[in-house]
Formats: sequence, structure tokens, C-alpha cells
Amino acid sequence: MYRFLLTPRWWGINVFAVLAIPFCIFMGSWQLSRFDARVASHQQQENRSSDAKAAAPRPLESLLPVDQITSGRQASARGRYDAAHQLLVPGRTLQGKSGDQQGFYVLTLLRTDGGKALPVVRGWLPGDANSTADTAKVPAPPKGEVTVTGALQASENQGTAGVQAGGGLPKGQLGMISAASLVNIVPYGVYDAWITLTVPTAPMHAVPPAAAEGSGLDMKAFQNLGYTGEWFVFAGFVVFMWFRLVRREAEAARDAALGILPEGQDGTSASAAPAAPAGAAGAAGAAGAEEAGGAAGAAGSGDADDADASEDATEGKQGTEGTHGAEGTREPQGA
Repeated sequence: MYRFLLTPRWWGINVFAVLAIPFCIFMGSWQLSRFDARVASHQQQENRSSDAKAAAPRPLESLLPVDQITSGRQASARGRYDAAHQLLVPGRTLQGKSGDQQGFYVLTLLRTDGGKALPVVRGWLPGDANSTADTAKVPAPPKGEVTVTGALQASENQGTAGVQAGGGLPKGQLGMISAASLVNIVPYGVYDAWITLTVPTAPMHAVPPAAAEGSGLDMKAFQNLGYTGEWFVFAGFVVFMWFRLVRREAEAARDAALGILPEGQDGTSASAAPAAPAGAAGAAGAAGAEEAGGAAGAAGSGDADDADASEDATEGKQGTEGTHGAEGTREPQGA
């Protein structure tokens, strides 16, 4: 019954199923491992953030470049603030007791002894960066050489929350904290990193460090989880379709062995119905012809009888006339 599985067509179906099922399972397992790695990375980042708050700060140069391990670590740098290039970063929120509040960062560049400048977020203030009343609350940076300590952060990108990469901001404002954005504003080199001060100057509030990119439970992590389900569903679908095709083919082979053919292939369903009227018409025609022949025969027999009767009558009349003629001829002789 299942010999059809050895046909060339079914060889192709079987090979496809044998290759597709393990591939789908492998891809689903890989996506699941990516999700697990992001969960573990998120947990490690939280642990490192907790440890970094209590750990002693390390020199900035020893923590560069910023990665998932050094992000959030306490870094220290020494230099002078460039008050002439102090910038405001608008559209930034900070979670407070009453929920998220809208405000702006206060960013000042620190000129280090190495010659490069380190962007330092000195704190956050509520309000609008375009409002004169709100910007008047920004305290001036300390003068002279200072040592700053804060959480190290990687440069922002277009995917960072709160970033305004479209441009069009007024002078003195910055949409994205990155070396690429600052290189056209200041006449000196800038580190590809920034720090947020642990203890800001009043009335500013400290900006908490953000988790390193790719280490949190963001949308990418849940996309990996969704892809995991999709690949496993694909594997199950291949198995389901293979069994369904095998069952249908086996049923067709069993019906063919019993002489049961599908509709339209047994030669009777399509031709038997029209043949019946034709046979009936032939029978009716034969019966009609027989009746017509019988009637014609009866009519012919009647005509023949009439003709015979008429001929007998004529012969009888002629015989009578002959007798009378003979008698008339004999009378004169007798006289």
C-alpha cells in the first residue's frame, strides 16, 4: 500500500521533509539561545550596575573603549570645564516620585590633560530647554581644574530613547550625545564616551546610567522569542503536511485496488446518464415503427380483399350477360 513512497515524486517530498524539519528545529533553538543570552546579559548588567555603585572609580583611559562590561562602571577624569561650550540636551525624561517628568540634560565638556574633551552630563532639570525661565536655573560649572567621577556610558545612537537625530535644534542644544555630533561643534577632539555625575550640583538631579545596548530585555529580545515560536511552528507544519499527503495517497491507492475510482474516471458517471435517453428513444422508435408497419399491413390486406371482391362481381356480371346472349341466339333456331 505504501510502495508509492519509493516513487521519484515522493523521494523529493521525503528529502524535503527530512531536511526542513531539522533546519527549523535548529533555527528555533538558536533563536531561543539568543533570547536566553539576552536575559542572562540583562541580569549580569544589573549585577554590574549594583557593584559599580559601590566600587572605587577607575581612570577613564583604563575603561575605554566602552562595552557591555565597562558600561556603567565608575570612571574618573581630571581637567577643566569648557563653560563656553556648555550644551542643553532637550526632550529627556527622568522617573520621579510622581512618574516620568519631562526636562533636559546639562552637558559640559571637560578638557582633560590628554587634550581630548570628555562630555559630562552634570545633571537633569525639569522644564523646557527653550524656556528662558527654566534655563536660568542651570548652575555655572566649577572653575579651575577639577576631578569628576561618574558612570561611564557609550555614545548614543539613533535608536537611543530621547534622541533627536533630525537636527533643527536651536544654538546651544544637542540632540544626541556622541562624538560624531560634537565634532562639528567644538574645535578639539572628543572621547567616544560620556559620563553622568554621581553627585550633581543643586538644583540638578543625577541621571541614572542606562543599560548597555544589547544587554537589556528590549524589543530585540522579545523578537528572538517570537522567532523561536515561528520556527517550531514551521517544523510542526512540515510534519503535519507530510502525514496528510501520505494518508491521502494511501487512501487513493486502496480505493484503486478495490476498483473504486474517483468521480469522472470510472467511465460511467459522465456517460451513463446521457446513454439512457438515447436507448429509450431507440426503443420508442422501434415500437412506433412496428405499430406503423402493422397498421400499413392491415390497410394493405383490406385493399386487396376489396379488389378481389370487385373482380368477382365483374366476372359474375359478365357470366350472366353471356348466358342471356346464348339463350337469345338459340331461340330463333328453335323456331
